Amino acid sequence: MVARLQGKNCIITGAAGGIGLETAIQFAKEGANVLMSDVNANTLRMALEQLKSRAAKGVRIETNVCDVSKEDQVKAMVDHVESWGGVDVIFNNAGIMHPKDDGVLNTPENIWDLTQDINVKGVYYGCKHAIKSMLSNKKKSASVINTGSFVALMGAATPQIAYTTSKGAVLAMSRELAICYAKQGIRVNSLCPGPLNTPLLQEFLDTEEKALRRTIHLPSGRFGEAIEQAKAVVFLASDDSSYVNGQDFLVDGGLTKSYVTSLGTPPKGPENEVFGKAKL
Repeated sequence: MVARLQGKNCIITGAAGGIGLETAIQFAKEGANVLMSDVNANTLRMALEQLKSRAAKGVRIETNVCDVSKEDQVKAMVDHVESWGGVDVIFNNAGIMHPKDDGVLNTPENIWDLTQDINVKGVYYGCKHAIKSMLSNKKKSASVINTGSFVALMGAATPQIAYTTSKGAVLAMSRELAICYAKQGIRVNSLCPGPLNTPLLQEFLDTEEKALRRTIHLPSGRFGEAIEQAKAVVFLASDDSSYVNGQDFLVDGGLTKSYVTSLGTPPKGPENEVFGKAKL
């Protein structure tokens, strides 16, 4: 059976952990050449070691240290893949959810600016330079995937105004790019994860109350896992999704289709110890 991403040149930002790392592993298993990019050189080095042992034979795996809020660094990242024959797939996944991100009355301006610089500008720069590469190399089946969030569609249960706003911008940007470049064979979609069991969210949910406000809305009673998102990204990157374009691709366990789950007996597991204590 031919691997779904055989020979495709792929960039993943925020690749040192969470969804990014799991996606890098899945891409490499599917025969893709992968450039793993992240701002943290040390964690990127450790991630590379994990990936090397799990990749398909013959694939190219390299790393790139990049602050996505700096256009010159993003351009250099894309230029790196030009020597491979140009970009086929970019997964603009790098992002932050700052612990000081709160309601509109309490979020400091510098936290707002930092969040927009990374979560919005970083995606904008990634799209700009990757699409330029896709066009110049006449890629006939190229894919851009941008990490959005379910909160951009329904609002967050806990205040995080900068993050929610940034993800709304990502969804709007992705839809417009999808329409602009569809006839050139470039598809652009947003991945919209639900709450995940990753450090990015778990560090933000630093109180029992915050955790409860998230868990109570999950039909399955659990947070999602990064690998469940990564498998969705593989689908969006591959020709299996050749007629999927401009979509807010929800992988949220049904959260956005539910109201509030039952407060009956919670599913077993340490993450659900406080599930039944919520007061609405």
